[in-house]
Amino acid sequence: MQYNDFGIDFKYLMVNEKDRKFGITVNTVGFQPVQPDTNYPSPDHPKSYYFKPNRGRVLSEYQLIYITKGKGVFSSETTKKRVIEKGSVIVLFPGQWHTYCPDVSTGWNEYYIGFEGSVIDTIVKSGFISPNNQIIEVGINEDLVNLYSNAIRAGKKEEKSSQQFLGGITLHILGLILLAADNKNLEDNGNSQIIERAKIIMTENVMRKIDIKEIAENLGTSYSWFRKAFKNHTGYSPAQYFQELKLKKAKELLAETQLPIKEIVYDLDFSSYDYFFSFFKRRAGYTPSEYRDLGKVPKK
Repeated sequence: MQYNDFGIDFKYLMVNEKDRKFGITVNTVGFQPVQPDTNYPSPDHPKSYYFKPNRGRVLSEYQLIYITKGKGVFSSETTKKRVIEKGSVIVLFPGQWHTYCPDVSTGWNEYYIGFEGSVIDTIVKSGFISPNNQIIEVGINEDLVNLYSNAIRAGKKEEKSSQQFLGGITLHILGLILLAADNKNLEDNGNSQIIERAKIIMTENVMRKIDIKEIAENLGTSYSWFRKAFKNHTGYSPAQYFQELKLKKAKELLAETQLPIKEIVYDLDFSSYDYFFSFFKRRAGYTPSEYRDLGKVPKK
């Protein structure tokens, strides 16, 4: 079974003059899973972003690209060709030639956000990120994935002041990248990265049924070790953690969409409506209908 295989999910955003006065604006945000032996990049992207890896491209914006699965290569005017492993962030700079692509044997999963503005220009001038250090090793980090996912959701809503909200998320993403890179615990890297990888697999597959034992096998561990290590790391068993993710997603769908409750039950692969109803009321304190009527925002 293939995990971490959400379909391509992206948004290109409009920016007005008022937005630009905020100092940071977001032009694009998305997620793209690239399977082995497939063409890259996807032809679905607009011409301004599409490029051929053998030729490269030049953008007019900054981008932060987070690789969570697979591997590939990257090079630019200031960076010699090098291998990119999962857990790496690629930092792109405006006006700079660059190219990258996943390895055909592995593919990769990439989260990305493109942005510009005086705020980020100042950050670059102050040396927090630099064209001389375009590959930042942060490891597998669920919080970082959640920030990208929140940015994708916010971009799709296109609400008033969404650009300001997205600008804040972008700075949060950058801050977390710098924090994770500077405080990476190499001694505990192996075990913690396995658990973080599992959490991301669950997050990206919350709308489907997963086999916990198969996740452990795919991550190269025994189920008994994985279950114990996961609970020590999160406070939940893997199955309980996955149920909590489903609960969070159910709250999001109830609060932010008009999908019928039975359709939410089906989409989240609960065993039955009655089970979902009792589970939701027990954990949320409201029935699904009451929660929707109250207009509650799901808590993290």
